[in-house]
Amino acid sequence: MSLLRLCSFPKCLAGRLVAERNVRHLLNVEHCLLCLRNRSHYERGIRDNPWTSQRRRYSAIPKKDDGNKRMWEQSHLLDVLEARIQQLQSDVLFDVKHSKVEFLKMPQRDKGPSPSKSQKTRPGEKTELSKAGPSNKKGATTDNPSTKTHTSRWFEKLNREKWNRTSKQSSLQQNVPDKLAKSSKGKSNKKQQTMKSSKGSMMLPGSSMKSISAVKRSKPVTKQEHAKPAASPASHSMPKASESPVSEAIPVPAELSRDAELAEVEELEQMIKQWSSTGTEKVIEVKEVNRDADTQLNVCCHLEVCVFMGDLERAQRYLLFHHQNLFKRKTLTVNSYNIMMRMWAKKGSLHHIRQLFFLVEEAGLKPNVASYCAALECMGRNPESSSRVISRCLQQMEEDGLSVDDVFRQCVFRQDERDMVLKAVRTVRPDYEPSVTTENTLCSLPLVKDYYTQRKDVRYPKLDFSLADLQDRFKRQLALEQANTITIDSVETMKPVKENTIRMRKLLAEQRAHWQKNLLRALRDSKLILGKSKLRNWKTDIYPFLCILRDEDYVNIMLQGLAKLPPSGDSLLNMAKELGTAVHNIFCIQQKSHSQVVEKLACIYNSYTELLAKDTKSSSVLPREQWNRLEAERSAGPSLLSDDMSWKHVLIIQLGSFLVDLLVHELKIQNNILNPAQDKKLIPALYHMYTFRSNRQIGFIKPHPILTQIQLEAMETKLTFDSYVMPMLCPPVPWTSPKSGAYLLTPTKLMRTVEGAIQHQHLLEKCRNEDLHAVLDSLNQLSSCAWKINKPLLDIIISIFNDKGSEKLDVPPPVSEAPEIPRFNPHDPSYTPQEKAHMKREVLKAKKKFGEMHSLRMDALYKLSIANHVRDEVFWFPHNMDFRGRTYPCPPYFNHLGSDVTRAILLFAEGKPLGPKGLDWLKIHLVNLTGLKKRSSLAGRLEYANSIIEDILDSADHPLTGRKWWMDADEPWQTLACCMEIANASRSPDHTKFISHFPVHQDGSCNGLQHYAALGRDVIGATSVNLMPCELPQDVYSAVAQQVEEFRVRDAAKGLKIAQVLEGFISRKVVKQTVMTVVYGVTRYGGRLQIEKRLKEIDDFPKEHIWDASHYLVHQVFSSLKEMFTGTREIQDWLTESARLIAKSGSTVEWVTPLGLPIVQPYHRARSHVLKSNIQFLSLQINYDIHERPDTVKQKNAFPPNFIHSLDSTHMMLTALYCYSAGITFVSVHDCFWTHALTVDTMNKVCREQFVALHSQPILQDLSKFMLQKYCSGPVGERQNKKFLEYWKMMQLLAKVPQTGDFDLHRVKESTYFFS
Repeated sequence: MSLLRLCSFPKCLAGRLVAERNVRHLLNVEHCLLCLRNRSHYERGIRDNPWTSQRRRYSAIPKKDDGNKRMWEQSHLLDVLEARIQQLQSDVLFDVKHSKVEFLKMPQRDKGPSPSKSQKTRPGEKTELSKAGPSNKKGATTDNPSTKTHTSRWFEKLNREKWNRTSKQSSLQQNVPDKLAKSSKGKSNKKQQTMKSSKGSMMLPGSSMKSISAVKRSKPVTKQEHAKPAASPASHSMPKASESPVSEAIPVPAELSRDAELAEVEELEQMIKQWSSTGTEKVIEVKEVNRDADTQLNVCCHLEVCVFMGDLERAQRYLLFHHQNLFKRKTLTVNSYNIMMRMWAKKGSLHHIRQLFFLVEEAGLKPNVASYCAALECMGRNPESSSRVISRCLQQMEEDGLSVDDVFRQCVFRQDERDMVLKAVRTVRPDYEPSVTTENTLCSLPLVKDYYTQRKDVRYPKLDFSLADLQDRFKRQLALEQANTITIDSVETMKPVKENTIRMRKLLAEQRAHWQKNLLRALRDSKLILGKSKLRNWKTDIYPFLCILRDEDYVNIMLQGLAKLPPSGDSLLNMAKELGTAVHNIFCIQQKSHSQVVEKLACIYNSYTELLAKDTKSSSVLPREQWNRLEAERSAGPSLLSDDMSWKHVLIIQLGSFLVDLLVHELKIQNNILNPAQDKKLIPALYHMYTFRSNRQIGFIKPHPILTQIQLEAMETKLTFDSYVMPMLCPPVPWTSPKSGAYLLTPTKLMRTVEGAIQHQHLLEKCRNEDLHAVLDSLNQLSSCAWKINKPLLDIIISIFNDKGSEKLDVPPPVSEAPEIPRFNPHDPSYTPQEKAHMKREVLKAKKKFGEMHSLRMDALYKLSIANHVRDEVFWFPHNMDFRGRTYPCPPYFNHLGSDVTRAILLFAEGKPLGPKGLDWLKIHLVNLTGLKKRSSLAGRLEYANSIIEDILDSADHPLTGRKWWMDADEPWQTLACCMEIANASRSPDHTKFISHFPVHQDGSCNGLQHYAALGRDVIGATSVNLMPCELPQDVYSAVAQQVEEFRVRDAAKGLKIAQVLEGFISRKVVKQTVMTVVYGVTRYGGRLQIEKRLKEIDDFPKEHIWDASHYLVHQVFSSLKEMFTGTREIQDWLTESARLIAKSGSTVEWVTPLGLPIVQPYHRARSHVLKSNIQFLSLQINYDIHERPDTVKQKNAFPPNFIHSLDSTHMMLTALYCYSAGITFVSVHDCFWTHALTVDTMNKVCREQFVALHSQPILQDLSKFMLQKYCSGPVGERQNKKFLEYWKMMQLLAKVPQTGDFDLHRVKESTYFFS
C-alpha cells in the first residue's frame, strides 16, 4: 500500500460513515437517548478528524524533522500487515492433480528471500498459483499486488511461518494410508482419471481451493501415485481414496500403517454416526455456560431482592445503570428485564412494560414466554387495556413461536398472577381454557420397564397413621419450618447444677442481651450509611440483601453463629458461609409465604395424605405420580415450584463476611468480668487473626479465652438449630423433579455438590423427566420410612455422656478431661533450644487434643439432644444424593448413617411380628455386630448365639452392672440394643407373634469388589467375594492376609530383615482397610498410611520398623490383589486410562448410570478468586469452574471408584423400588441394607435378583458406546499430527472393552453370603 493510498484512506472512511449515518437514522427510532447521544458524538468526531478511530492502528502524518524515518516505519508496518492478510487468505490451501503435486507458491517480494532461503525452483515446482490466489494467466488480475519495499526479519518470519504451516498440513495429509489401494488398483486408476478431469473435486473441508505445498522427496513421484485430502474433522471418518503420492517420501508412523487398525477406526466412526442418527444412546449435551453467567445471576438476584423489599427506584436505577453501559450490558439477560416487568405488571403500568420491551430489543435479546406473561398480567390488572392491545400481544407471541399454552405450562406464577393472565386472554378469547398436562410418559429403561408397566395387581404399602394424624403432623412441620429455627433442651441439663454454673449462665445471658442491642444499633447504622451512599462497590451491592429480613433476624443469626463457634475458633470463610446461608434460607421461606404458596401446599398435601393413610383404600399409584396429579388438578393460583434465584457462593460469602465483621467489631466484654480485682476495661470478645492451613494463610475468628471459659462453665440448657437440622414430623414431599421435593418450605437440592458447582444441576435439568423417574421414586421410598427412638437405650447413653463419657464405648468425654495445656515462657533463658522446641510441640499437641475432644463432645451433644427432643415422636428423614447417586439423609447431625450410638437408638416406627425365623435372624444379626464368627456359616453363628444366651440376657438386664459382655463387641451399642430385643422376644408368650421394631442388617461382602468381579465375570474374584455359592462365607480380607503371609515367609527365608520382623503381626485387621479401599482408588501412598495406623495400634510391634513394614506390606497387598483379581485390575486400568485421555483432551468425564442418572466429575484445575470484605480480602480456591481445564490427575484417579459407587447406588435403588412394591420396609446405608426380621428373606431375594438384573445389562459396552459418542463424534480441531494421534488413541481405547471371564452371573441368586 503506497503513501498516496494511505492518505486517501481517511476520506474514504469519512464518506462511508456519512452514508451509514443516513441509513442509521431509520434504524435508531427505538434506541435509548443515551445510546444515540454516544453514537452522535462518535460520528461527529470521525467527521471532524477521521483519524481518531484509527489511532490505535495508524499514526498521524509525521513531522518534518523525522519524517523520513517515520514514513519508512509506516510503510514497513503496512507491508507487514499486507503480508499477514495474504497469508490468512491463502493459508493451508490444497490443489490435487493426478500425477503431479502442486504447491502454493509463496508471495514473493522482488528482493525478498524465499522461505527456504533459496530462489531456486524445486523439482516439479510450477509457477502458477491456485484459483483463489493471484493468477499469472493472461488477463488475470491480482487483488493484492506486491510492492517494492524494504525486506526485514519480520517479513521473513511471516513467510517462514506460512511455509511451516503448509508443510505440516501436507505432511499430515500424506501420512494417512489408504487401505483400498492394494485391493482395487483398477478403481484407483479410474479415480485418477476422474480427478484429472475435475481438478477441484477433492477439497479440504473449510477451504475454497485445493493446493499442496511443495515437500522435499527422496525419489520422484510416479504417475500412478496421487494425493488425497485429509479426513473431514466434522465426520472423523478416515478417507477412502487411493494411495498417497508421498507415502514413500515421508516416514509414516507404524500405527497408522496398519490396515486392520484403520479399518477398525473406520468401523467405529460409522457406528458412532449410526448411534447419533438413531439416538440409541442418550448423550446429554450441556452447552458451554456463558463466562458471564455468575455475574448475570448476581444481577438477577440483586434485582429480585430490590423488588422483594419494595425499593422500585433502586431496582430501576440498577437495571438502567447496566443497560446504558455497553460493557456492563452483557451482564443482563432477558430474565433481568423480566424481573422488572413482573414488578410493573403488579402495578398495572403498561407504559413501563413497553419501555422494557424496547430495552430488551435494544440489548439484542429476544423476549421469552415470561416476558409476555408479565405483559399479559399487566393488561389483566389494568382495566383500561383494550382488546386490540391484547390481541396484538398474542399475535406477537405467535410470531415469536410462542403460544398461550406455553405461558400456563412453563411460567411460574406467584399470588394471583395466573388469574390476571387468564383474565387478559379471555378478554379476546372468552372460551379459552388452559390445557392441563398430566405426565403420562412412563420410564422405559430396561431395568425398570416392567416395574412401571406391570403393576396392575400391585398395592403399595401404607403408613401406620390415620388421615387426621398425618394432616395434623403436616401443620406442626409447617409451623417449624416457618419459624426457621427451633430451640431445644440440652441433655446436659440432666446434670446436677452447681452454684458457679448458675452464675455463669446469668452472666452469659446479660452479655447476650447487651450484645444484641449493640449489634442491632451497628447494623442499622451501617444500613443507613450504605443506603445513602452514591458510590458503587461491593458494600452497596449487598445493601439490598441486608434489608430483606427484619433487623432482629440478622442479629439472631449472628448470635447463633457465635454460639456455635468452637473454643479453638473457626475460619472466617466457614463462618461467613454459615451466616450467609442462614440468611438465604430464611429469605427463600419468606418468599414462598409472600407468594401465597403455603395455602396451596396445605391443600395439596392434605389430599396427598389420602394415599399414605392406613384408613384409606390401597392404591397402585406411586407418591410421585399422586403428587403430580394433584398439582395438575389444582393448577389455579400460585405455582408450587419456585423460580427463586439461587444465590451464588461468592455472594453468600460476601454477605456473611459483612455480618462477621459486625460481630468482631461490636462484641465487647469486660476484662475483669471473672476477676474483679483487675482494672476495668472493654476488650473484644472475638479476635480476627491469621493462621496457616496446608501452607496457606487464612483468616481465623477466635473467641477470647474469657468468653470461652464462661461458655464452658455455663453448660447452657438450651440449643438453637435451624429447622432443617431436625427430622421431619410428617412424611416428606415426594421428589417430582430436580427442583421439588424433601422439605415443605426449606430449599433442598436433589444432588448435593460442592458449593458453587452448577454442572450437575444443568445435567439434571437437561434430562427427560421420565428418565429420572426411577431415581426419584427410590429416594421417595427411602424417605417414606418412619422412625422412632429406642428410649431405654437413649437413657443409658445420656447417663454415661453426663458422667464423663467413655472413649471405649464411643461416648466422648467432656473437655474438662482433656490434658492440661503446658504453660512456659519461651523467653526464659533457663530453657535450652531443644527444650523449647519440645515444649512447643507439647503445647501444640495438647491444643490439638483439646480441639478434637471439644468437636467430638459437641457432635455427640447435638445428636443426643435432638434424639431426646423427639423421643416421643415419630419422624422421617428426607433423602437426597451426591453426584455419584449415593443417597444420604438431609438432616446433618442425627440420622441412621451416623455412628454406632445414633444407629443404636433408632427403631422402625412400624412394628412387624417376628414370624417363624425372625428370632433366628435377630441372633445372627447380634453375632454379626460383635465381629465374631465372620467365617462361620449362618447355622454356626446361630449356634454360637444360643451358646451365649446367658451373656445376652445379662447384658440386656444389667448393661452397666452385669458382666458387660456387650462392651467388647465391634459395635457395642447396637449389640446392646439387639440383646434387649432378643431378651424381650424370648420372654414373650409366643416369640413368633412378638412385634419387633428392630432393624436387621444385611451387609455386602466387600461390595466394590463384588461389582468389579461381576463386571469382569471373574470366577476367582467372584468366589473370593461370595458371588459364588459356598458352604462357608469367603472372607477376602483373610484371604489377602494369608497370601501376604505366604509372601512374607518366602522373603524371610531369603533373609529380608523386615519380613522377619513382621512374623506374627500380619492379620486380617492390618490389611482390611487397604483391601476395602483399593477398589475405590486408594493409592500405594494412602494404603501405606492405613497400614501404618494399624501397626501403631499393635503394642508389641517395634515402632522403629513401622515405616519399613508399612511400605513392605502395602506392596504385598497390591501384589496379592493383582493375582487374585485379574479381571478387576484390567477393568480398573481401562477406566483409569480412559479418564486420563478424556481429561487430556480437555473434557470432564461423564457417564449415565443404568437407571438414567447423568454423572459428571467436577474436578477442574483450581483458580483463585479474591473476594473483597471489610475484615480482609478472602482468597477462594475454586476447582469446579467449567471454564478451566480438567484436573487430569483427579479425573483419572476418581473415575474407577466413582463409577463403582454409581453402580452400587444403582443396585441399592433397584432393591428399594422392588422392596416397596413387595410391601416391605427397606432402608440402606450404602451397601448395608436394613429391614424387619420378618422380611429379611424377602429382601435377600430381591437384593440378589436386582444385582443379577443390573449386571446382566451390557454395562461396560454401554459405557464405551456412550463415551465414544460423547468424546469421539465431534470435530478434532486443527488436524496436527500429535492431536490427531491422541484422538485416534482415545477412540481405540474407549472401544476396547476389557474381556470378561465365564462366571455364571445367575449363581449369585444361590449365594447365601452375597449379602449376609
